[in-house]
Amino acid sequence: MAVPGKAAAFRLPPLPTVGEIIKLFRLKAQKQLSQNFLLDLRLTDKIVRQAGELKNAHVCEVGPGPGGITRSILSAGVEQLLLIEKDARFIPGLQMLSEAAPGKVRIVHGDILTYKMEKAFPKHLKKNWEDEPPDIHIIGNLPFSVSTPLIIKWLENVSKKDGPFIYGRTQMTLTFQKEVGERLIANPGGKQRSRLSIMSQHLCTVENCFVIPGEAFVPKPEVDVAVVHFTPLVQPKIQQPFELVEKVVQSVFQFRRKYCFRGIETLFPESGRLKRTEQLMMTANVDPTLRPFQLHMSHFRNLCDTYRKMCDEDPSLFPYNYREELKQKKQHRNLLKPARQPEQTEEENH
Repeated sequence: MAVPGKAAAFRLPPLPTVGEIIKLFRLKAQKQLSQNFLLDLRLTDKIVRQAGELKNAHVCEVGPGPGGITRSILSAGVEQLLLIEKDARFIPGLQMLSEAAPGKVRIVHGDILTYKMEKAFPKHLKKNWEDEPPDIHIIGNLPFSVSTPLIIKWLENVSKKDGPFIYGRTQMTLTFQKEVGERLIANPGGKQRSRLSIMSQHLCTVENCFVIPGEAFVPKPEVDVAVVHFTPLVQPKIQQPFELVEKVVQSVFQFRRKYCFRGIETLFPESGRLKRTEQLMMTANVDPTLRPFQLHMSHFRNLCDTYRKMCDEDPSLFPYNYREELKQKKQHRNLLKPARQPEQTEEENH
């Protein structure tokens, strides 16, 4: 007999195991899509626990594949689960899970990189940015090939408060190659400190939850896998547009092993480059002999704020592209090169 006033916990009915689903539908991980299946339900449960309290929550799972994490999400008692799967081979197996949890699962056959998430969840779940995060979660065992471009896309959404963040500070629990996970949380001076460290940490609290050994996956990847949890910050650490922050950070890390001024130079056209680089570094109070990975968040904030003022004073500055200038110079040099004379034959020489 159920306890009065308490909803009965949701339980999936008996189903084929994930391994049996793979055999049943003849599913094979495709190397070109960097697919790796996680069959151990203890590990999928552990990933889902990192997302926090999911009872009655709305969840979007990215790339559910054969549905291992999907089962753990449903067992956590979610209200609604949106599955976005690009590979049509997995849809029949996911439909079997959907039928086992009537009214809880919505399956979208599509690409997460292009899927519009602004209307993915009910409007009543929206919260103000300053409030606690909404009862919405994004969870995914991401293919390695898509994980970095996808998190950069979502960080841009965080900055602009659109996409899945139109509902508030939506939390994300995602998998990455262990090395990428280390970059996401790397501190100043650490060997993994990179563009990804700055872009993620200036917008989110980033936690590296735990590492899954590669042998837990089928097929076994050559690397271990990190589970990383993101919670968007109420106030970003750098109060500038995403595109400007990304341009400055990318430029700084362009020459990772050299002094940071070498990368900062690439923000400016060749004409007046040295003078403007000195002006930027002096105003931002950044030691030009620091390496990029030694810079703190406050250094990047000062650089971005100062560069923004310089761009406001000279609107032609922000559209400037260092690589484009190099390309044009190379083309110009090639045009000036004298055409090679065809070699004379022995007969002509004679």
